[in-house]
Amino acid sequence: MLNKEEVICFAATKNPEKAKHFYSEKLALSLIEENQFALVYDANGTMLRIQKVQEHTPAGHTVLGWRVEDIYSKIKALVDQGVRFERFESLPQDEFAVWQSPSGALVAWFRDPDGNCLSLTQFSAKPGVPSGTRAQ
Repeated sequence: MLNKEEVICFAATKNPEKAKHFYSEKLALSLIEENQFALVYDANGTMLRIQKVQEHTPAGHTVLGWRVEDIYSKIKALVDQGVRFERFESLPQDEFAVWQSPSGALVAWFRDPDGNCLSLTQFSAKPGVPSGTRAQ
């Protein structure tokens, strides 16, 4: 029924100015509208609505992620923008905070100013075999 409809992604912020700076400047997403309810971004053709809320408790899981071709170059670019990547004691992560999943996908997590957990994922061409090269 909805398999041919466009998806809209949502996240929340209780500090719209910090969120606007983060998503516009650090992530370089295009702000297409700002109103009393949300910051609305074009995330490569997908609408991302950062809802303005009075109270916000970040979820304990990833709420938004990007599929990338070269995770290490994206990490470097984001680190250069002041983004800090998360480390989790329960996961073996490399020096860039990247975890290799059992399928071979490479995943790294970071947070927005409201504590929402965001991710980058580089899927491998073949299961169990990471694709791409590490940034230096």
